[in-house]
Amino acid sequence: MAAATLRPWIAQFILNNARLIAYQPLLAPLPTLSTRCNQTRHSSHAPAPSQSALPVSAKPVTIHTIRDLHRKNIPITMLTAHDFPSASLASAAGMDLILVGDSLAMVSLGMPDTSEVMLEDMILHARAVSRAAARSFTIGDLPMGCYEVSPEQALQSAIRMLKEGRMQSVKLEGGKDFADTIKKITSAGISVCGHIGLTPQRQHALGGFRVQGRTTSAADKLLMDARAVQEAGAFAVVLECVPPEIASIITSKLSIPTIGIGAGNGCSGQVLVQMDMLGCRPEGSFLPKFVKRYGDVWERSLAAIEQYRDEVKTRKYPADQHNYAVDEAVVKAFKAIADKSDENP
Repeated sequence: MAAATLRPWIAQFILNNARLIAYQPLLAPLPTLSTRCNQTRHSSHAPAPSQSALPVSAKPVTIHTIRDLHRKNIPITMLTAHDFPSASLASAAGMDLILVGDSLAMVSLGMPDTSEVMLEDMILHARAVSRAAARSFTIGDLPMGCYEVSPEQALQSAIRMLKEGRMQSVKLEGGKDFADTIKKITSAGISVCGHIGLTPQRQHALGGFRVQGRTTSAADKLLMDARAVQEAGAFAVVLECVPPEIASIITSKLSIPTIGIGAGNGCSGQVLVQMDMLGCRPEGSFLPKFVKRYGDVWERSLAAIEQYRDEVKTRKYPADQHNYAVDEAVVKAFKAIADKSDENP
């Protein structure tokens, strides 16, 4: 009924405006792909850079790339990322490997340790990282509780990390006791990075964040764990908080690369938590001994935000260059209308 009532009105509108419509020239050509990319953006946020805009120094890193680097004894670089901006930085800097580590539980989500983070949390962050990792090979951490029950549970979690998180491989903590789990995942065609030494998900059982492999028996167990992980099909293994001499010996006994974190420079590569090495925490905050601060993001960011606060309070911001222009006649006409509305509310 409503559509039938509107039709005469629509027809009359078209008749009245047909000549105007027919002869009105286009003020500008319709936007194309090329012109649309150059148009001015009037929104409250900046568009994220496309992957193609990020610097690409080489072909995408693959498992074969990692093996080739290891064969040539070229150190492998790994860095954590937890969202699109951090992954964009890591990829633009040419990291070989980007790890979506469960350390994001602490550095990004404010949790006291990594045991609370869920697989769903990791998948969400992994998906964001995948959109920016144009060149780097990506690894998604399997968090505590999603792989320990059985190899079948672990495989299901790994499949989710690849399909939903868009990762290219997974990482899980554990040595000989989890060899069957690693084998189950790799047998399904999913690449696995192992993790032995200090395993943060089990820090309570280890008595806290303690250096591993300081005794002969402990070092021998680490070597057995590393070999078990290798034989299960892992393409690499992280050695965390291990004396450098012990880590170097273990590295020399393996045919897969070791990625050290607090394990000296005798490993095949290194990994750090990006938030730590960029200096994203206030001065005086606790950092593990092995972390080197390569930046001062906290200090620079704090200074910028404080300047913004001060300029808002003093009305220095926004300045003329940040404002949009409007015709003075429009302003006068609008003011007259507004003033009139005060008289007749």
